[in-house]
Amino acid sequence: MIRCLAIATAALVMTTGAARAETFRITAPANAPQGAYDGRVLLIMTADGSKEPRFQVDRDFRSAQIAGVDVEGLPRGGSVQIALDTVGYPARNLNAVPAGRYYVQAVLHKYDTYRLENGKTVKLPAARGAGQNWRKEPGNLTSTPKLIDFDPARAGEIAITLDRVNPPIAEPKDTEFVRHFKLRSEKLSKFWGRDVFIRGHVLVPKDFDKHPEARYPLAIFHGHFPDDFGGFRTTPPDPNLKCEPSERFNLPCYNRTEQEEAYAFYKQWISDNHPRMLIVEIDHSNPYYDDSYAVNSANIGPYGDAITYEFIPALEKKFRGLGQGWARFLYGGSTGGWEALGVQVKYPDDYNGAFAACPDSVDFRQFKVVDIYKDKNAFWREGPFTRVERPVGRNYLGHVTHTNEMENRYERVLGSKTRSGAQWDAFFAVYSPQGEDGYPIPLWDKTTGVIDQSVLEYWRENYDLRHILERDWKTLGPKLAGKINIHVGDMDNFYLNNAVYLMEDFLKKTDPPYGGEVTYGDRAEHCWNGDQANPIAISRLRYNTFYLPKILKRIEQTAPKGADLTSWRY
Repeated sequence: MIRCLAIATAALVMTTGAARAETFRITAPANAPQGAYDGRVLLIMTADGSKEPRFQVDRDFRSAQIAGVDVEGLPRGGSVQIALDTVGYPARNLNAVPAGRYYVQAVLHKYDTYRLENGKTVKLPAARGAGQNWRKEPGNLTSTPKLIDFDPARAGEIAITLDRVNPPIAEPKDTEFVRHFKLRSEKLSKFWGRDVFIRGHVLVPKDFDKHPEARYPLAIFHGHFPDDFGGFRTTPPDPNLKCEPSERFNLPCYNRTEQEEAYAFYKQWISDNHPRMLIVEIDHSNPYYDDSYAVNSANIGPYGDAITYEFIPALEKKFRGLGQGWARFLYGGSTGGWEALGVQVKYPDDYNGAFAACPDSVDFRQFKVVDIYKDKNAFWREGPFTRVERPVGRNYLGHVTHTNEMENRYERVLGSKTRSGAQWDAFFAVYSPQGEDGYPIPLWDKTTGVIDQSVLEYWRENYDLRHILERDWKTLGPKLAGKINIHVGDMDNFYLNNAVYLMEDFLKKTDPPYGGEVTYGDRAEHCWNGDQANPIAISRLRYNTFYLPKILKRIEQTAPKGADLTSWRY
């Protein structure tokens, strides 16, 4: 019976048997919810017993050890082996893991079968409510962590049973200020061959229900998967809150700081002199990533058109938006920063300004640290007698956390065929053409780093934002006057400032002038938003309050004659 299968929780319950073996056999339980599974089986090992191993996996050098293999049609009671030479991360395989005592856990990240509109069939992890987080996605199988003695020099086998299943995630409830909106996209449903929904978490203004006559400007806060509207709370910080320190910001109780900032935003939002607007955070998680980059893609589908032409108009109709391009604005950081700028460029008449913080690479001559057009290898800078690894993660002092080879190997472990749900695979899924097998064509070989020259032109013409602007400035320039604003720290953790420098070089020479701004934060990390007055630990929590005054100024400068500038000012 399915109900006999234990439900997985975040609590760490260890079993401490005397298992001793050096390869791993991972078995689906006889009472698994599905008769057979396609997906990725992951094995995680760590010496840290403070939390479950699956929650200790990351792309930097401090990660728990992980290895993975694909499964197709794994039946109830069936098993798969993780061998010593299976590709791993951070160590390259289990042979490189020192002998010792480790907590181990296995996860089966399950895939669905999609029969695409173009006739191709692919197997991918469906978006099921956790933003493509394989650790938490509902329906994934996990094992109860257990403590083992491991020695790669010994023969034998460790048995692990996937005895738990991640529970469903409840959809968030409406409140006075946060409402939720769900739309079936005709365009995306046709592309994927099944129903596809876009969700929005909408922050409505004070007395929204008391002013049915009001029509509101709309701000779209782009970013990674939101499970609800973030950074907003109607009650003071919890006096009994257990402090959680931030290692990154060296603050002993950063979760309290987050609650303080969220409550301060609420107080500002309801104040008498605050503009009455709508802000939406969009859930467009999909089978490849936690969001779609909000543009049309050969692999992810027509999300750009779906969001701009289906979702936004329907949301404005339901929540009484003004429904015109002059009254729509875009902002966000990192992925959300690229989305804000990319959407403004792709749909210049439908939005009235983009505020792009720490955007993913906006010029592919510096795709993080790779010039995709000139470099032959994405992992190495090669000289006549030696080569140097390309770093892609650092702190504000320049200390490197991971290299490009490391991050790509991490993704190879998590999933084959660009199915890791992680960053490089997301870029490949969004920017690349689709291969004959129905999966994205990677820009480079994820094992060797060799760049595939055949896809460069496709990337350049469709997604290199600086190139597109330069190519089309004669027609785009007049439409984008004053709409392009970019902010980045000069010590961005992922080197995203490099591409901004090149973008700025172009923008300075535009004719007609672009009329926006590009600013840099001194020694500021990811994801600096242009706030010169506060440390990044604070400014990163103030995107809404920082950009709203800029939006108001933009409305005052550009609203057309006869525009409604009064109904929403109560």
